[in-house]
Amino acid sequence: MSGGIRKAWGLVGIGVLALVGLSLWGQEKATKKDDPALERTRKEVQILDDVYKTAIVLITENYVDEKSDLAAGAAFQKLFQAMREKGHHDVRLLDATGEPYDPDNAPRDEFEKAAIKSLKEGNAYYEQITEKNGKRYLRAATPIPVVLKKCTLCHSAYEKAKAGEPIGALGYTIEIE
Repeated sequence: MSGGIRKAWGLVGIGVLALVGLSLWGQEKATKKDDPALERTRKEVQILDDVYKTAIVLITENYVDEKSDLAAGAAFQKLFQAMREKGHHDVRLLDATGEPYDPDNAPRDEFEKAAIKSLKEGNAYYEQITEKNGKRYLRAATPIPVVLKKCTLCHSAYEKAKAGEPIGALGYTIEIE
C-alpha cells in the first residue's frame, strides 16, 4: 500500500471515530433529555448522599469523644436498615480498604467491586442502571474519605489513609420512577 493510500485510510478511520464519538455524545445528551425519571433519581442520590454524610460528620464531631462511644457509622447502619425495611431505598456502607471492620461491608457483587475500583482511581461517582422484575434501578456509589481525626478513634487503620483517599463508599440502589 502506498503512503498516500495509507494516509487516506487513516483519515477515513479518524472520520469514522469522530462520527461514532459524536453519535455517542448525542445519545448521551438524548438520554439525559429523554429520561427525566433517571435525572430525578440521580438528584435523589445526591441529596441522600449530602444528608447522610453531613449527619455522620456532625454526629462524630459532637458526640464521639472516646473509643467506647457509638460510632456514627454504626448508628447509620441502623438508619440504612430502616430505610430499606420501609421500602424507600437501599444504601450500604462499603469498605474500600480491603480489610473491612465488618465483613458485611465488603463489596458483594460486580457493581460494588467496580464502583470501589473506580472511586479508588479518583472518580467522584460511579453508577449503573439495572433492571429487576421489570423495574429499573439506579445503582450509584460515592466515596467516603477520612474527614476527621476523630474517625481514627474507632478506626485506627485509617491513620494510614492519604488525604482524600476513599476508605469506603456509600452504595445506593434506588428505583427509577
